[in-house]
Amino acid sequence: MSIFDVEAKTYDSWYSTKMGAYVDEVETDCAFKLFPIKEGMQVLDVGCGTGNFSIKLAEKGCKVVGIDMSTEMLKIAKEKARDRNLNIEFYKMDVLDLKFQDEYFDGVFSMAVFEFIQNPDRAIDEMFRVLRKDGHLLIGTINRDSRWGQMYLTEEFQKNSVFKYANFKTVEEIKNLKKDYLVKVRQCLYIPPDAKDEDISLEKELELSKIGKGGFICALWEK
Repeated sequence: MSIFDVEAKTYDSWYSTKMGAYVDEVETDCAFKLFPIKEGMQVLDVGCGTGNFSIKLAEKGCKVVGIDMSTEMLKIAKEKARDRNLNIEFYKMDVLDLKFQDEYFDGVFSMAVFEFIQNPDRAIDEMFRVLRKDGHLLIGTINRDSRWGQMYLTEEFQKNSVFKYANFKTVEEIKNLKKDYLVKVRQCLYIPPDAKDEDISLEKELELSKIGKGGFICALWEK
């Protein structure tokens, strides 16, 4: 996880670019259209990184626990939550060995980290273990069969990127995980990674959604 510690200080800077802000907007919209939220529900944010979605969940009234393997990412997440006066618990923890009792959380949420988990079946088993009956698990991950996935897989891009450690999934591979509990799968981010700033818009997203594959997958399971 040392590579993520190195990335921590500059990780959030991408969100200040037009493409970064757009990606965050459409991925957030996709995830929250699937994930049922109730005021006061307990949510585990797996792979919380610098706290992007932990903060969004807390601002929607959830009681959030964020976990990550990167000490430096967690430091930034704690600072951001403190600056916003949000009471979020953050822990350094491995999703393959969650230190919570069975059926502890009302929901489990994980965005843009699943591609870095080398044992996805075991990870989902652990997330299901800590999820209460009738609770929901949301996973958001890059679509390997998209132009975004193709870009992340190029040797040139991976040379100086954390994505050299990623194991991207297709929509079908995601659908085969805990398929008896799968509720719905959505795609988003149809705007390609090489789009010009003037072509980055929700209108263009809708147009491209009719002919292409989304760069990001959100899937929802119910226990």
